[in-house]
Amino acid sequence: MALKQEMCQKASSKSAAPTVKFSSDIERLQQINSIRSASAAAQTKRAIDLLKETRQALTAEQVNEACYVDVKANKDVFDRLSNNLKVYYDGMRFFYKPKHELKDKTQLLKLIQNFPEGMAVADLEDAYPSVDLDLKALKAAGEIWLVSNLGAAAEDMAYPNNHRAIKVDDDLKELFRGIELPRDMIDIEKDLHKNGMKPATNTGKRRAQAQVHDIPYKPKQKKKHGITKRTKLTNSHLPELLKDLS
Repeated sequence: MALKQEMCQKASSKSAAPTVKFSSDIERLQQINSIRSASAAAQTKRAIDLLKETRQALTAEQVNEACYVDVKANKDVFDRLSNNLKVYYDGMRFFYKPKHELKDKTQLLKLIQNFPEGMAVADLEDAYPSVDLDLKALKAAGEIWLVSNLGAAAEDMAYPNNHRAIKVDDDLKELFRGIELPRDMIDIEKDLHKNGMKPATNTGKRRAQAQVHDIPYKPKQKKKHGITKRTKLTNSHLPELLKDLS
């Protein structure tokens, strides 16, 4: 009788054991399935983005744990990731490999100073996470120039701001002084278009609108200003051009 009661108690305890529920984990499982069902290129990009963001050396298991890309189980993804130009694989771990190995603002400035012809900002942006902030700080400090391509909103090139005096050839000075711009803004805009550049103004359209509203057009008279001591000098590093100061 005692044995029967014990067996009944065990059966009762087994039937009362809580059942495993997966409902609370459905979203995560769906996300994993969605990631692993994506193309090999999409999964590779996801893994590269993880390496770029963390800047840590990660094993295949750590990549899988962090972003659900199973590098070991997908040979195509493994081959793409290990052979990518932005990734270094040492046989165990994956590393993000920027174009320029830099650690801080000092190294960034030193690199830019070695390229007086300018460097593409895109080649610097992945050097380390805070490189964008350091580029802006160097620009604010007057150490570099950030120049955008004509018509582009982003600053595309970084140039060193060398504070050295530059000797200008006499022929170049004469050429510089002999350039005469067209007096009419429309002619300037035509020349810009002719050379494949987009002017920031549209004088023809503005004049047409003025005529519609009976606003007489008064061309601005071009004033000739010589360089004096009161002239604001923005190219003080070119003393040869400012030799005629009175």
